[in-house]
Amino acid sequence: MQLRRVRDIEYQLLPGSDRQTTDIVIERDGVITVRPPMRMSPEQVDETVFSKRMWIYRNLAEWRGLNATRVTREWVNGETFLYLGSCYRLQLVVEQDEHLKLKDGRFCLRREVIARGGRDAAHQVFEAFYKAKGLPRIQKRVASFAAKVGVTAGAIQIKDLGYRWASCTKEGDLHFHWKCLMAPLTIIDYIIVHELCHLHHRDHTDAFWNEVDKVMPDYRDRKEWLRMRGAQLDL
Repeated sequence: MQLRRVRDIEYQLLPGSDRQTTDIVIERDGVITVRPPMRMSPEQVDETVFSKRMWIYRNLAEWRGLNATRVTREWVNGETFLYLGSCYRLQLVVEQDEHLKLKDGRFCLRREVIARGGRDAAHQVFEAFYKAKGLPRIQKRVASFAAKVGVTAGAIQIKDLGYRWASCTKEGDLHFHWKCLMAPLTIIDYIIVHELCHLHHRDHTDAFWNEVDKVMPDYRDRKEWLRMRGAQLDL
């Protein structure tokens, strides 16, 4: 990965691929990434980025607007947290056999977690909850959709992927961001299908989206939901 600048546009140049077109993406953290065809030189990529500067400006402005609603946590009683698209209020408890439990319609967090470790510790406890609860659920959904897509998935992991919702390796292993577990199941399913279809097509060509459409004809609505509300899926 190489950091480059064209006028006032800074972007990360990713390794080239066998795609025919240059893929420019505004990632979830606002970073601009560019993956060009293998044949293009860095200077040619600079020219392409500059030619697309108005599109980049518009999408960066939209990203800033969408992220103006990013969550800021206080970790106090009554604060709401998302799980599978539903909101649950936080309740700080004195005694509990686990650091965090979802019971009686509330997220019950041991008060000592915050008292001893502060906000970072509370964040880690929630992240561990999403990973542990999410893995078997996503494994089941992957198995179901893999049959429909016509592929065989490899190992599945729930982890922190930074600005990506999910990724797949050439070997077929699938990685999902733990924040996915905050989204409704319909959106999680879209993310799963998206990655499974990458086992047919590594890029985002028309052929790739046709594969997605075969399994999920309303994928555009789900993709738009994620674009508009993804910033709210955070701790």
